[in-house]
Amino acid sequence: MDKKDVARILNEIATLLELKDENPFKIRAYTNAARALEASDIDLTEKTTVEELTRIKGIGSHIAERIKILMDSGTLPLYEELKSTIPPGLVEMLKIPTLGPKKIKYLYDNLGITNVGELEYACIENRLVDLPHFGKKTQENILKGIEAIKKYKEQFLYASVIDGALEVWEKIKNFKYVIRSSIAGSLRRKKEIVKDIDIVASTDESLKVMDFFTSLKEAEEVIAKGDTKSSIRLSSGINVDIRTVTDEQFPYALHHFTGSKEHNIAMRTMAIKDNIKINEYGLFKDDKLIKCYSEEDIYNFFSMQYIPPELRENFGEIEAARNNTLPELIEEKDISGIFHIHTNFSDGNMSIKQCCEELIKMGFEYAGISEHSKTAQYAGGLKEEQIELYFEEIDRLNRQYENQSFKIFKGIESDILLDGSLDYPNEILEKFDFVIVAIHSSFNLSEEEMTKRIIKAIENPYTTMLAHPTGRLLLARDPYKVDIIKIINAAAENNVDLELNASPFRLDLDWRVCKYAKEKGVKIFINPDAHSIQNLYEYKFGVNIARKGWLEKEDVGNTLSLKEMEEYLKNKKMERLKKVSK
Repeated sequence: MDKKDVARILNEIATLLELKDENPFKIRAYTNAARALEASDIDLTEKTTVEELTRIKGIGSHIAERIKILMDSGTLPLYEELKSTIPPGLVEMLKIPTLGPKKIKYLYDNLGITNVGELEYACIENRLVDLPHFGKKTQENILKGIEAIKKYKEQFLYASVIDGALEVWEKIKNFKYVIRSSIAGSLRRKKEIVKDIDIVASTDESLKVMDFFTSLKEAEEVIAKGDTKSSIRLSSGINVDIRTVTDEQFPYALHHFTGSKEHNIAMRTMAIKDNIKINEYGLFKDDKLIKCYSEEDIYNFFSMQYIPPELRENFGEIEAARNNTLPELIEEKDISGIFHIHTNFSDGNMSIKQCCEELIKMGFEYAGISEHSKTAQYAGGLKEEQIELYFEEIDRLNRQYENQSFKIFKGIESDILLDGSLDYPNEILEKFDFVIVAIHSSFNLSEEEMTKRIIKAIENPYTTMLAHPTGRLLLARDPYKVDIIKIINAAAENNVDLELNASPFRLDLDWRVCKYAKEKGVKIFINPDAHSIQNLYEYKFGVNIARKGWLEKEDVGNTLSLKEMEEYLKNKKMERLKKVSK
């Protein structure tokens, strides 16, 4: 270890001590020692003594002894102990401007927030607004700070980059020397997490396109510039790569650079059996180009259905396309109403009326309002005595909307307790039109325990649907340990619906298991988990994932019309009453 390494560890110890709310004099001692060591002219070696270290102004004997231990052994028990007791995400949170150790510790102790991703989601849900020493302005500043540090990460949420990608592509598409163009890569396939933005363009003037692309005002930095490929970095931190080809090559290049790699390999393997070579430059038989004017032509050549980009993951799509059994994928226009909405009756920042007025403007027929339940005190969960007031407001608005063919369904997002029970008694649960159940605490159970806990909630006769089934927060929190196949099977057996949470932070149910849920006959609801007017529009991200999961209109519950949904929920309620009576 050199002097710089030791100073870094001393500073980290000070930071970790601060997060533990230790004695400020002790914290300052480590900070001062790190600064003094870096400023000194000493060269640390294995022969350096404690006495030599204490001669440096700012380093006392106690810390000098610890520096010596660190130099001799390469480790320090205090440092390792502190790291083991403090989630590493708390240290990362210190990078956020205006967010100091005391506030981070408060958030950790009171909201269980362990990293930047969880903090961002808590801000989106307005959980910091009413906390002591926080408030709306602090929450806004924290969100701005999070955006500032996110730009340097190598992975990005689809929702964070799609608008910027479309702005750049729109300019490329309209540039006079571009013939055809498209976004490609994982963004075109609607992956929930992307690493970069790919654009393919056809042109007869490649150099002019490259000059135009690298001079865009959106380009914060030009990473590389070539004759047929260039790369820029946007202010969000993500790279945009453009590739130019001739217009004759465009269909093949678009197909190739859309991917996925696995889909391309499967296509090449299939083509080889017919003595066909396929790559970004064309389809070739005996080195002769087979002319295709579009991606559709490529698939048609192999007697296949056109495979939408979302399905190109080598997930059975090639076999289905050859057998003419690809699904007719759900579209945004198929959604008739929105469930899983939080208003200012719990932790949302909109009234029920504001929410519904927006949904009516969006052309929807119904809203499923589902405030947090009493266990979620941090989210203003409804106490039992507040429920009647909540119902009265919905009844009042429903009378108002009778002539507009719009209806509000009364729901609750009930916490699944540690033993799998719900946090309201049956006489309360039976009053709701629907009951969403969800895990919001005790994530660290074993897979067996968590699976058993959720299945018990699914078996509760009052449960209508399970929200965000694996609890993941993309780029922030891994799914909790759970056997999702057993969960889907239990949902099928108990006629319980599963949510595809459309929040771009969740997108949970994962698309990789949507297909299995579909095969088991489980209805999926695409819900935005909305806490604001803006969040209502996030159902579109859920539609993307539903498409990746092979879902069709009839697989998704909230494609039902208002009349159909009334009947659907009524029948579910009758079924559960039968279960209870037994």
